[in-house]
Amino acid sequence: MAIAVEIIGWIGAVLVLIGYISVSTGRLSGASPAFHWLNAVGAGCFILNTWWHGALPSMALNIIWSGIGFTALYRMWRRPA
Repeated sequence: MAIAVEIIGWIGAVLVLIGYISVSTGRLSGASPAFHWLNAVGAGCFILNTWWHGALPSMALNIIWSGIGFTALYRMWRRPA
């Protein structure tokens, strides 16, 4: 189980990093669904990893981070085309 949690944590780190690099290089917009998916899912992976390690401040931050991403995605989904 410990190895699975570490793998999930690293996947989260890679997803958030891809999002950051993509916005920083202009490949994605900060308002794009792809950017928000990368951040929301990446933060979700961090939530599990930080909970496992007892890093509660980091876990709280990632709950908020993931919530922001999923809220943005929900608003995009509800917006008329």
